[in-house]
Amino acid sequence: MNRKTFIKTTALGMGALFFLGTQNIFANPKSYIETTEEQHPIIIIGSGYGGAVAALRLCEAGKKVCMLEMGLNWEKSEIPFSKMQNPGKSAAWLRDQSIAPFFNLFSLKPFTGALDRLDFKDIKVWVGRGVGGGSLVNGGMTVLPKKEYFEEIFPNLDSRLFYEKYFPKTQQELKSNVIDEEFLKDCKYYQFNNVGEKEAHKAGFKTVRVPNVYDFKYLEKEYRNEVPKSALDGEVIYGNNHGKNSLDKTYLKKALATGNLKILNLHTVQNIKNENEVYRLDVHQINTSGEVIAKKSMICQQLILAAGTMGTLELLLKSQAENGLQLNDQVGKNWGNNGNFMTGRNWVKAFSGGLESKQSTIPVGGVDNWDDPHHSFFAELAPLPMNMNVATALYLLINKVDQPGSVSFDHTTKKLVLDWSRKNTTKMQANAKYFVRKMNQANGGTRSHLLFHNGWGYDICYHPLGGVVLGKATSEFGQLRNHKNLYVLDGSLIPASIGVNPFLTITALVEYCMENLISQKVFG
Repeated sequence: MNRKTFIKTTALGMGALFFLGTQNIFANPKSYIETTEEQHPIIIIGSGYGGAVAALRLCEAGKKVCMLEMGLNWEKSEIPFSKMQNPGKSAAWLRDQSIAPFFNLFSLKPFTGALDRLDFKDIKVWVGRGVGGGSLVNGGMTVLPKKEYFEEIFPNLDSRLFYEKYFPKTQQELKSNVIDEEFLKDCKYYQFNNVGEKEAHKAGFKTVRVPNVYDFKYLEKEYRNEVPKSALDGEVIYGNNHGKNSLDKTYLKKALATGNLKILNLHTVQNIKNENEVYRLDVHQINTSGEVIAKKSMICQQLILAAGTMGTLELLLKSQAENGLQLNDQVGKNWGNNGNFMTGRNWVKAFSGGLESKQSTIPVGGVDNWDDPHHSFFAELAPLPMNMNVATALYLLINKVDQPGSVSFDHTTKKLVLDWSRKNTTKMQANAKYFVRKMNQANGGTRSHLLFHNGWGYDICYHPLGGVVLGKATSEFGQLRNHKNLYVLDGSLIPASIGVNPFLTITALVEYCMENLISQKVFG
């Protein structure tokens, strides 16, 4: 379906995040804005994977839901998403320069764009902004975690139930599909993937085909020049104008069709107050320049935090510091980057012989080295769509996190603080070094010094996870401990790592939680 034909229709974790960013100034101190009050039975903060699942299942159960999203509703916007090679105003969240992981040479006019980056001392975290959250800007890979690792991460969950029920259910709801092998073999835009798989096999690694929410039948039509291009025209990290089944095309679309969901975009939640198990939110409504145009005090009987890992932690810890919101001692613990570690290889021989310079932005292949007891990892064969042949192969490794970090709130600076440094990535770098060395020994090439810190992208995080771990900081179904009517349903439930791109697991977890919460009739 074509996003820009129907209002012009459709990037590591990860949900829409309500990060009250350190780089964004919303208020005009010269203007007084009166605060109005609203009441809603159920409020969901965030419209990413967890929020979208919660909204659909509540709406199907006949509940009225108000969803708050700090970013734009891009479906209703006339502004197109930006291409990677030429980012425009929609690219970045209130920045004057583009914020992709590398090659940020483009000046921008500050605008409430689709991609944001949260900068901490030793790590940068990329997040999506808009109705649909991270689904707008990620690579769309619906990867099943290894069953043994899922059981290690969640020893108290019935893994059989997840692999037989919840994962298949979410794959269907998300419209996950797999590229046709004959098309893949012949498509010049996927030569980078085909070469990557052959080189991996030569180096002794096993590869896997990776499903995706991007509609591969649409992509085939792109290749035949029958429809507007998106994946084959450099669109992904700043959003896809066509082809991609982001959450606004799946869960949220179905929830809106019930008539029970109200989505308020450009609404930023400042903090949360607990008033005898009724929750009061201080909310700023902003315009696309980030200026506050309205202030609201929103009251709800039940509150679901689905603002993404960083947004949920920010709201909880900030509200504890400023309003005395009661939190248990597990909140902020077991945070991780999902083992994200980027690396690459330069002077790849197979690339230097006239390989097609244009690449699809949608990944379809990965290296599965998870069963290696000494170097367990999954590596995405990532595209590098620069419209030129730079003889470079790019990889995103996803590892176990053997040294989780923690998150706290600094009362003085009013910012989140990550207890995380390069030391937390020591094993990840060892795995990356092992992988690149084996690939180069078998195929030629050198470690990439062009894109990263001497070849190691240790400070890049696409998949922040943890901090409000299921069964520790919450009940077994996501109810925050010490609270009757406050629930956390996003990537913060997963402790540090899940071993693959995480959004399929986040979606399945929230399906599981919502099914049980609704059956227990906890929502009035």
